[in-house]
Amino acid sequence: MGDNADGTQFTVLGTADAIDRAELITRYAYPAERWVRANMIASADGGATSGGTSGGLGGDGDKAVFSVLRELADVILVGAATVRAEDYSGVSVTAEQRAAREARGQAAVAPIALLTRSGSVDPDAAVFQRTEVPPIVFTSAAAAPETRRTLGDLAEVIDVSGSDPESLELSRAVGVLADRGLGRVLAEGGPGILGRLIADDLLDELCLTVAPVLVGGAAGRIVTGDGDDQTPLRLQQILSDDAGYLFLRYARAAGDR
Repeated sequence: MGDNADGTQFTVLGTADAIDRAELITRYAYPAERWVRANMIASADGGATSGGTSGGLGGDGDKAVFSVLRELADVILVGAATVRAEDYSGVSVTAEQRAAREARGQAAVAPIALLTRSGSVDPDAAVFQRTEVPPIVFTSAAAAPETRRTLGDLAEVIDVSGSDPESLELSRAVGVLADRGLGRVLAEGGPGILGRLIADDLLDELCLTVAPVLVGGAAGRIVTGDGDDQTPLRLQQILSDDAGYLFLRYARAAGDR
C-alpha cells in the first residue's frame, strides 16, 4: 500500500503509514456540500512560482494531489491572469475518475469558473478551445455585454457586479455556483484571488504544498492584497512523499466564522 498511479509514495508525516490514491481521496473528501477550498504551492522559502509559473515548483506527488482535489471538486475557480500564465485548458478526467464522480452524484467533468472583472479574454485560449465542458466566466456588468459577444457559445458569461457596475463580487460568484449545485469549490489562484477570498471571508480551507526547493529572486507569495489581517487556521493533516514535498491541509473551525 502507498503507491499511486505515477509511482509516488505518500506517508503521514512522522509515521510509516503509507497512503494510496483511494486513501488520498478519503482524506481530501469535502466536509460539506458548500465549502471553498484553495490549493496552492510554495517553495521552502515562500516563493509562489519558479520560472514565472507555479507549475515550475511541482513534482509527481503534487500532481497526484492536484488530480485528486480536482476529482472531488464540483467546480474549479481561477483568475484570468492565472489562466493566461499557466495556459489553462479544461479539466481532464480518466474513465475511473468520471465513474467515481458520477457515483457521487457529480457531473462527469468539473467546469472551470473564470474570474475577470475587465472581461479581457482570448476566445482562442486553451481554456475555451480544449475543454469538454464550456467554462463559466464571471465578470462585471460593464464588461459582460462585450465579453458575451467575444465568446459567443464558448462560455456562459455571468455578471456578478455589486453596486459598482465595474466591480466583481466574489461572494456573488460563489453564491451563483452554490445555487447551481456547485458548492464544493476548488480555488486554484492566483494570489490575488486567494487574497480576495480571504478578505471577503469566503475561504474555508487551504491545501498548501511545500516544495523542497529554494527559489530566491522576486517570486511572489501565494496571497496578495491590501489587507494585513491574520486569518487563524487549524492544521488538519501533514503528508509527505518520497521526493520530500509536504502536503499541508488547514481549515477554519466552525466557530471561527
